Amino acid sequence: MATAKAPEDAYTAAPFVPEHADLAALREAAAGCRGCPLHRDATQTVFGAGDTGARVMLVGEQPGDQEDRRGRPFVGPAGKVLDRALAEAGIEPGGTYVTNAVKHFKFTRSGPGKRRIHKAPSLRETAACGPWLAAELRLVEPELIVVLGATAGKALLGSSFRVTEVRGTVLEEEIHGRRERLVPTVHPSSVLRADDREAAYRGLVSDLRVAARALM
Repeated sequence: MATAKAPEDAYTAAPFVPEHADLAALREAAAGCRGCPLHRDATQTVFGAGDTGARVMLVGEQPGDQEDRRGRPFVGPAGKVLDRALAEAGIEPGGTYVTNAVKHFKFTRSGPGKRRIHKAPSLRETAACGPWLAAELRLVEPELIVVLGATAGKALLGSSFRVTEVRGTVLEEEIHGRRERLVPTVHPSSVLRADDREAAYRGLVSDLRVAARALM
C-alpha cells in the first residue's frame, strides 16, 4: 500500500496560497505554509513587509537568524546596512516593500553554543516559494524590483543569473506573467563579509543609485 506524501514533499507552496487575497490574508496564510521541508526547523514564516503601494520592491534571499526570531524581513545587521545604503542612494527605506525569495530560515548549527549559521536554499526550495513571491508582486505592483544577491536573482530570472555580470544595470524581463524592470545588486550581508567593507558598501550604494535614477 502506497504511503501518502506530506505536502512538503511536493516542493510547492501553491496549495497554500489563497486566491483573491490581499497582503494581510496572504501573510496569515503563509504562516501555515508547508510547501517545502524548511518549515520544520524554522521558528516561523517570515513574509514580506512594508508599503503595500511601494514603487520599489526589494527581494532578498531568505530570512536570517534575527528575522526568523522576530518574524520580519531585514531586521538584522544586513537590514541596517540596506536601510543606510537606500537612504544614501536617495530611496526612502520606509517607502519600500521588502521580502525574500524564500520565507523560512535555512541553517546549520556550528560552534560551542551550536549557533545557527545561514545555509543557502537549494533551487528546489527557492522554486517552492515562488507562488508567494508571485502573489506579492501581483498585489504590490512595483515600478521597480531591486534584486539583492544571487539567490533572489535566480528565483526571479532563472538559474543562469550571475549578479556580478548584471549588477547596477536596469533589466526588463517578464516575471510571473508581468513585465518588470529590475536592478540587481549584491545582498547587503555580503558587505558585512567583505574584506574591504567600505568598498563593498560603496558598490551597493552605487547600484542603488541606478535604481533611484530609474524611478525618476
